[in-house]
Amino acid sequence: MDKILVFGHKNPDTDSVCGTISLTYLKKQMGLNVEPRILSEINSETEFVLNRFKVPVPKYLNDVKVQLKDVKYNKNYQIDENASIYSTYNFLTNNGITGIPLVDEKKHFMGYVSLKEIANELIVSDSNELDTSFDAIAETLNASKKYKFDDHITGKVMAVTLPYRLFIETVPVDENSILIVGNREHIIDYGIKRKVKMLIIITNHTLTKDQLALAKKNKVNVIITPYDTFKTSRVITLANPIKSIRRGSSAVCFGPNDYLTDFLDSSNKLKHTNYPIVSNKGICDGMLRVIDTNEFIKKKVILVDHNEMDQSADGLDEAQILEIVDHHNIGDINTFTPINFRNMAVGSVNTIIYNMFEEQNIKIPHDIAGIMLSGIISDTLILASPTTTELDKTVAAKLAKIAKVDIKKYGLELLSSGVSIEGMSITDVIYKDFKSYSINDNKFAIGQVFTTNFKDFQGNINNYVNELNNIARSNDYKVACLFVTDIIKNNSYIIFNDKAANIISDAFNINDIEEGALVKGIVSRKKQIVPPIMSVLEKL
Repeated sequence: MDKILVFGHKNPDTDSVCGTISLTYLKKQMGLNVEPRILSEINSETEFVLNRFKVPVPKYLNDVKVQLKDVKYNKNYQIDENASIYSTYNFLTNNGITGIPLVDEKKHFMGYVSLKEIANELIVSDSNELDTSFDAIAETLNASKKYKFDDHITGKVMAVTLPYRLFIETVPVDENSILIVGNREHIIDYGIKRKVKMLIIITNHTLTKDQLALAKKNKVNVIITPYDTFKTSRVITLANPIKSIRRGSSAVCFGPNDYLTDFLDSSNKLKHTNYPIVSNKGICDGMLRVIDTNEFIKKKVILVDHNEMDQSADGLDEAQILEIVDHHNIGDINTFTPINFRNMAVGSVNTIIYNMFEEQNIKIPHDIAGIMLSGIISDTLILASPTTTELDKTVAAKLAKIAKVDIKKYGLELLSSGVSIEGMSITDVIYKDFKSYSINDNKFAIGQVFTTNFKDFQGNINNYVNELNNIARSNDYKVACLFVTDIIKNNSYIIFNDKAANIISDAFNINDIEEGALVKGIVSRKKQIVPPIMSVLEKL
């Protein structure tokens, strides 16, 4: 069963992370192969929740782009560097490929060889030396019979064409000699007595009992081939290992984790046909042909607490979205096939997930109930936000009973755990919970942080404005603002980029607006912050 990745939005908040974990648990109980992921580091509030209920932090997910390991490349397209030239050539031609990676016995990538290089070896090589295995020689010569005494054969090959007397008087023969000989008894006897390394007997001529006995005694390797002298002499050096031939420059390799888009860009420039796939440990996984890149498996994903491309994992357009569970406005994500899309006007995505548990009649354990409740408390500010519904309150009460916590007492602990900005940079604070949106051709972004004392921010307002100006300029945002929400007084303070002053003023009906302006009763980004800004931008 294919793995399904479940994740929330970028810059994940407590509701998003807890929803991811709880939905993953539900899907596992339903028999799916699912894993939770996060798209960036969790904040201190979420860390408090997971530690409180002893739930591990999900693994980080960089993106969901198609990687080469998702492509159906040929994982068996590789040749041992000690395989013969002959067997390598046969592998290439039988499989209709023009080259192949070479590997050692542990599958480490050792190089690449092409049909062109093999052909060149056949044409230009004048070597008469063998340094290969007995079995490679037997395979190359299509041996009909063989008598092996050495696994490895090293020596010089000579085809005996001279008369017997002239041969023994003029040609030195020793233990490193490999003789190709036909039906010539005296030459065969002479070679066996001289203890040559190997006798290659052509046209299926057989040895006499006496010759065979002496060959065994002297440990002379014998191969009997159906080939004649000409063919035997022509193909015998193909028994040498493929690593021995002269090859060009080292091949261009890619790793299994490389992106398909990057591979295609490089391939269009390089114009090669085949590319070895080599891991970062040097292990060759096989070979990818350009013609194979149309077949790949998309990563399967379930989105939690978002349905906007900008808020989701990079490469989402290359993934297969199976399901979305969200409580925000409908965004810009498109799918090629129908999916399960659960969207409800409630204060927390965990409220929706609770209903899904109920529908499946699956019991919620203590730790999952605790983090689900935490998500609801966080997103509704202890059920005080205007986004809070009666369903949120009902579900929170049920989850609190399972988790055995007091909603108000635990809620204050939870929210207080996330308000500290000690040790954080201005940029870190802005991006702590930062979301981008678009209306028509206008983009805007809103960060929100919680506090119990706005004085922690007042002394640094100019620095916040400068950073928001940079963010707006770099991302072409009409508005880049930070809402600092007081969780005790249920008010917010607005810090914004300079060019957004009029838009913020119109959105919240504030004349002569200044940085750090107070907006009373404004705490919900979804219901009270995004809609008025979007309304103003829509009219531009």
